[in-house]
Amino acid sequence: MRKSLKRFLPDHGSIRDNRWLRPFANTLLHPRLWHLNRHSAAGAVAVGLFCGLIPGPLQMPSAAVCCVLFRVNLPLALLTTLYTNPLTIVPLYLLAYLLGARVLGADSGGFTAPPEPNGMGMIDWAGALIGWMSALGKPLALGLVLLAAILAVIGYFGVRGAWRAWLIRAWRRRRQRPPKAPPLR
Repeated sequence: MRKSLKRFLPDHGSIRDNRWLRPFANTLLHPRLWHLNRHSAAGAVAVGLFCGLIPGPLQMPSAAVCCVLFRVNLPLALLTTLYTNPLTIVPLYLLAYLLGARVLGADSGGFTAPPEPNGMGMIDWAGALIGWMSALGKPLALGLVLLAAILAVIGYFGVRGAWRAWLIRAWRRRRQRPPKAPPLR
């Protein structure tokens, strides 16, 4: 698993030589940001799931900052933030609103549906969507934080459990293999 992921990761030289990343090279080249083990992978998935619900273009920069702070795998965290996309963002925000309304005890019967993109340009629809989200207020804000935290915890323990299950299966397969014959002299 590790070998296949390493093909897609940039090497240290490309980061060191990139003129945009050069000022941050000492921080970005820390070995724990690029090492992939069960601890860094689980932390990276948790960071990516949490930061994925941050609105707008701040998802990846906030995930990168969290990776530097927590010293978890940077590429995996950035990749994990992509679970929010134009197809999933509205259902996730609706779930966050319902969760926040339930915790606050607010009546979710006043919920208005998100604007339809019918006859609107993409920019007009995005503006209408932002207006719709800001009108939802406290339940949405609280729900986003709660949903992000729940997803991060589930992601962390899910990766830890999946990694452990994979290791146990690999150990059992190795144990079931016949022993190697000693070399002939």
